[in-house]
Amino acid sequence: MPHASGAPGGLASRAEPPRDLSALGFSGHFEELFVHLAEKGFVPGRVSRVDRGQPLVLTETGPLRAEPAAHLRDLGDARIVVGDWVALARPEGHDLAIVEAIIPRVSAFSRKDPGEQGVEQVVVANVDVAFVVQALSPGPNIARLERELVLAWESGAQPVVVLTKSDLATDVQTARAEVSAVALGIETLVTCAITGEGVDAITACLGRGKSGAFFGASGVGKSTLVNSLVGDEVQQTAAVRETDGKGRHTTVAREMFFLADGSILIDTPGMRALALLSGGEGIAAAFPDVEQLAERCRFADCRHVREPGCALREAVEDGRLSERRLASYRALKDEAAHVETRQDRGRSRHRRDGRGG
Repeated sequence: MPHASGAPGGLASRAEPPRDLSALGFSGHFEELFVHLAEKGFVPGRVSRVDRGQPLVLTETGPLRAEPAAHLRDLGDARIVVGDWVALARPEGHDLAIVEAIIPRVSAFSRKDPGEQGVEQVVVANVDVAFVVQALSPGPNIARLERELVLAWESGAQPVVVLTKSDLATDVQTARAEVSAVALGIETLVTCAITGEGVDAITACLGRGKSGAFFGASGVGKSTLVNSLVGDEVQQTAAVRETDGKGRHTTVAREMFFLADGSILIDTPGMRALALLSGGEGIAAAFPDVEQLAERCRFADCRHVREPGCALREAVEDGRLSERRLASYRALKDEAAHVETRQDRGRSRHRRDGRGG
């Protein structure tokens, strides 16, 4: 079992959800947004879990199971997610509270829905820190990490890279150096949920009322790390496979957990598909080294393939930039451009259909 109370870092056992809204992250910003909703008699709450479309909402009076109002159900793109702040009504004689509104989000980790072409899927909302989790055994997937960092920057949260399973790694320093070379300007933490190494550094990124969410592929050790941080077996875990040393998928739902220091953690199931929705600002933030070099290209619309005066090709030739990183950058830029083109076409069709009606 991961270390609990009295183990390294002095982590206490699992904390119960607070009823103080400020401890749930209800800042002055959200209070201002909620004023007009309070005047209508609604109460604020934060979504800690969603089961079959029914959110579990934490309020000042305790957790309430709720269901979306009809006008929200009619808007397929207004799906309630873990981390959302919502406005609740308590109709007399009704078994469930009703979510009447979703308060505008300050951050949202999103991807293109794997099951619906071109549709946004918000994974979690109102997160302060996006912990991008990669395993040191068998080793970080650098190409995936670059894509994860683009999505993390796009979310509006602060990315932090968490490298897990240091006890199983053969060369931690080399792996960390490879990660640091692409996670520019981002804190990189080396952790081990079994020994407690680096666990305190995760909570140091947060604090009372601050939310962090773990994102990563299946089997990288997110749930084991959550158990270690919480100090209890709150998430099911599975042993690594002997064939390839990889962990197995265990988390099936996004869920909020509370630490003794007042921090809030959200665990998410492993994500295989990480398709971009836009990516423009996220790519620029995740590839600052490449973007800086690209400013020196002769042509503003340089695709960095065979164009004369391409500063990126020159950087590859003289060793300042790796061919792999350039290829990753180009692939993400092309994907983002393709998505933007499809969105523009969709907006044009919508305008035409609107005029036609």
